[in-house]
Amino acid sequence: MDSDVESKPRTNRVASQSVLIVEDEFLIAIDLESTVKDMGLDVIGLATDKEQALRLAPMADIAFVDVNLADGATGPEIGRRLVEEFGVTVVFMTGNPEAVAGRFQGALGVVSKPTTPAIVQRSLRHALEARATAER
Repeated sequence: MDSDVESKPRTNRVASQSVLIVEDEFLIAIDLESTVKDMGLDVIGLATDKEQALRLAPMADIAFVDVNLADGATGPEIGRRLVEEFGVTVVFMTGNPEAVAGRFQGALGVVSKPTTPAIVQRSLRHALEARATAER
């Protein structure tokens, strides 16, 4: 019983963080959304291109950003802008990690696709810890 009470504040704290998913492959985006929601976080939207991502950016705390999107290889620029202009914690997700090598200054890191829910969860926990540390 005590452990249930202790876990509720943690869930409420996590739920205050909003996640933006920038991914143009529908099934991958939906899978990410499910994993994020299972962890108790809010998904503020799914974006398939730079225009949509930047429109949703002011509401995001954390973002998963693919490199190649519906409008081309705009992921690195989106990631940079999310970090610099909106203070979003960015994790790139790509099947081609070399595409962002040296180009993701300010981003938390890169997750190689295909990935698993466990890796996404680990990345989210790391992003949450980084944000909490930055706020102190």
